[in-house]
Amino acid sequence: MANLKNGNSITMYIDVRYSKSAFRHVTKEDIKHALLNAIYDDMLDKDKDKHLLIGFDIKLNLLEILYNVIDDDKIRVFHAMKCTEKYLKLVNR
Repeated sequence: MANLKNGNSITMYIDVRYSKSAFRHVTKEDIKHALLNAIYDDMLDKDKDKHLLIGFDIKLNLLEILYNVIDDDKIRVFHAMKCTEKYLKLVNR
């Protein structure tokens, strides 16, 4: 479970599941830290099943995290890595 805060300081508890592919580039601790320290979180264009979250890992590097919403309080992270230019431009708008 992750204790997530949105921009309005509302606390939510989310059950986070992980695919093995989520750990190819980063650790579980880095993913959790990025989830709790997100600066961007939205659906990917044209794909309502995939969401993109950009957040800071333990060493304050930006990570890109792709996940699916399973239900109202559960997500499945299937991709996580250092944030690429492709997604970094979304933060710099």
